[in-house]
Amino acid sequence: MPYEPELDFWSFVAGANRRIAEEFGSSHELATQVLLTLNRASDLVTYDLEAAVHRPRGRSWSAFRLMFVVWLAGPLEPSAAARLTGMSRAAVSNLSKPLVGEGLLDRTPAEADGRSVRLSLTEAGRAEMLEVFRAQNERELSWTEVLTDEEQRTLISLLNKLVTRHADGRLDVRHKR
Repeated sequence: MPYEPELDFWSFVAGANRRIAEEFGSSHELATQVLLTLNRASDLVTYDLEAAVHRPRGRSWSAFRLMFVVWLAGPLEPSAAARLTGMSRAAVSNLSKPLVGEGLLDRTPAEADGRSVRLSLTEAGRAEMLEVFRAQNERELSWTEVLTDEEQRTLISLLNKLVTRHADGRLDVRHKR
């Protein structure tokens, strides 16, 4: 498939499926199209939220996700924060250090295990989350208002079906040895 200046995402997907069929014979074209579209949508939304909401405030999407989980779930051990954000434990550790330094997160020893810590929002962190989430939530609405409430529920259900399949462990390479 030679490069074409007018090539857009959808014509790329169609051409990619034709090329894959030529190179591999029978392929799972619909599966390829679903995952290319899912990745495209996720990348567009994430980039937009980071560029419009988080970067202007000096934060990354990842830092927001960590603070969001700690804000809503309450004090958490880093391993629980990693599981809920979908990040690695190392990523949570690396992200939490500057947030602690800025006075947005607290790291306190865990009560049950003195070797572990618990992350919690400070008052400044809570205030930031209230402000940032208002902007984030308005941006979320601007993305989803093209769908009816029923379409949104259907999309959530379908994505949950994909995620649940992944969560059964068969597709999770992070936990395989």
